[in-house]
This record gives sequence, C-alpha cells and structure tokens, in this order.
Amino acid sequence: MTRTCLVVDDSRVVRKVARRILESNGFAVTEAADGQKALDACHASLPDCVLLDWNMPVMDGLSFLKALRKEYGPDNPLVVFCTTENDMGHIEAAISNGAQEYIMKPFDEDILTGKFAQVGLL
Repeated sequence: MTRTCLVVDDSRVVRKVARRILESNGFAVTEAADGQKALDACHASLPDCVLLDWNMPVMDGLSFLKALRKEYGPDNPLVVFCTTENDMGHIEAAISNGAQEYIMKPFDEDILTGKFAQVGLL
C-alpha cells in the first residue's frame, strides 16, 4: 500500500522539492498552501503523514497542528515540522503539541528521508 503525505507550505518551490523527494521514495503526495487548506485536505482524506511549515498565511503550522490533534488524536497522522524556525522554543512547542519530528530548512533528500525513517515512515 502506498503511503500518503500532505506537504503544507506557502512556498510552491518547497512543496515541489518535497514532492519530488517523497514521490521518488514511494509516497503519494498532496499539497496545501496554508494550514486551513491542509485541514480541509485532511477532512477529505487523512494522509499517513504531514510535512508541515510553520510560517504561513491564513493558518500557521502550529495552529493547524493543534486543530489536527484535537480532531484526530496524538499519533495520526504523523507530523514532521519543516521550518526556518530553529530556536528551542519553537521546537518544544511543535513537539509538545504533537509533532513527531522537526526538520530545518533548507533540507535535502538525505535529511528528509532520514527524519521519515526515524518516525517509521521509510
């Protein structure tokens, strides 16, 4: 069975790069440009995992994560934050609100697949 990943980022370039890496590793990828669109996508079809940006218009990543966890519980889908925010406060907030892992931008295939392997997705 093909694993599904929702890539949530307001940058089309970041979504495209992540999609290319994930699809080459066997994922079916959907995209959303902000947290609200991502929540709508989850309502339509819950993915196995979410690659999530922090800073986005409409609804930011942390607000999306809180809404997702409130609705679907702590473990499904798996969430990997992918952001330029690298201070401990942001990382702690992401993990304490239900993210499984945290990736710093810019990322490459090794970083992304390494984190996905850590959380059991690869």
